[in-house]
Amino acid sequence: MTQESARLSGGSSRRKFIVSAGAVGSVLLAGCQGNSDPKDGNDESTTSGGNAQNPATTAKPNKSLATDTLTGDGSSTVFPITNTAASYWNSNPEKGDGDYWPAEWANQYGTDKRLADYWAGLYGWEATGKRSVPPFRVSIALSHSGTGVEGVMEGRVDIGDSSAPAAAELEGENVPEAKMEKFVDHVVGVDGQPIVVSKEIHDAGVSQLTIDELKAIYKGEISNWSDVGGPDREMLVLGRAQNSGTATSFRNNVFGDPNASTDPDQRYGKNQQLQQAVAQADNAISYLALAFVQPEGQVPPIGLQIGDTTYEYGKNLGAKEYPLSRDLHAYTWEDTSRQEAAFINFVLSDFGQEFFVKSNNYFALPQDRLETQRQKVAPSKYE
Repeated sequence: MTQESARLSGGSSRRKFIVSAGAVGSVLLAGCQGNSDPKDGNDESTTSGGNAQNPATTAKPNKSLATDTLTGDGSSTVFPITNTAASYWNSNPEKGDGDYWPAEWANQYGTDKRLADYWAGLYGWEATGKRSVPPFRVSIALSHSGTGVEGVMEGRVDIGDSSAPAAAELEGENVPEAKMEKFVDHVVGVDGQPIVVSKEIHDAGVSQLTIDELKAIYKGEISNWSDVGGPDREMLVLGRAQNSGTATSFRNNVFGDPNASTDPDQRYGKNQQLQQAVAQADNAISYLALAFVQPEGQVPPIGLQIGDTTYEYGKNLGAKEYPLSRDLHAYTWEDTSRQEAAFINFVLSDFGQEFFVKSNNYFALPQDRLETQRQKVAPSKYE
């Protein structure tokens, strides 16, 4: 989706301008001017992806840059990615912090600046030079994909985390096409969404199902584990809340319809709750985001056979052919603001893909897709 209309002064989004119109002096300040670390130069720059960039192409400082908090909400699946990134950003660690801004990574980007100082600096913010004082803060809330998508559309938040496409989340709500076109889709990672069972069921020999067996289980046509080679025990079929992106993706990918009727025994609002329910039961089955699987613990994944191919955790769940593979989205509305772009570019960087996507057990975007996503928020768009 392209960005079509002119940006407001300083790159602030339309909704932030509306909210802030009565308090311009408090939210459109320069980013902590005068507090930069003496060792932080003003000529350091790189591309969004991590290769050295000519300083002449770096975003030039803009003294009207917003310093109010950048907000996000939505999917519990995407939450580990954006929330971890926000934690790193807000801590603004110094170069050489081995846990959060290792020197080898800072050197890759050619900078001596603190972490958030560097990434925000690509878009014009001045360095604060202080621990836990980034040029602007980021706050990510936890709810559902539908909540995140609607929050962006209604102007309540800047970034809407979703594990399903916005169109699927809003299907049936009669949102005009002209309004749908204002969503800007930033794909930040990929989830393989494995099928998991209680440890007792896995230990009893259920190591895989066929796609037809999985469909029958969620349609209520199979209700005993003995019907799929397991013990004579009733199944506890679990799933996510109807409005969660994980549930929407599961229905769309398995049944070919995001609104398909399924019949789980219990539904849970968050992946964290679903993980706990599977772990505490001795007869459960569910679908679950990759970040919440416990291969050696109480929530083991099982294989899914589709035709002649069995898709297994740790082997091929990232394959394009795996029907439960899905993109993870961080939506913005209409023109992506300067603040939104700075943070999303951070997540899309090589550093972000390693520390926020892969470290949370998701798949990083392949290089060609990364470049496409990075172009949407490139610093050169905000000069």
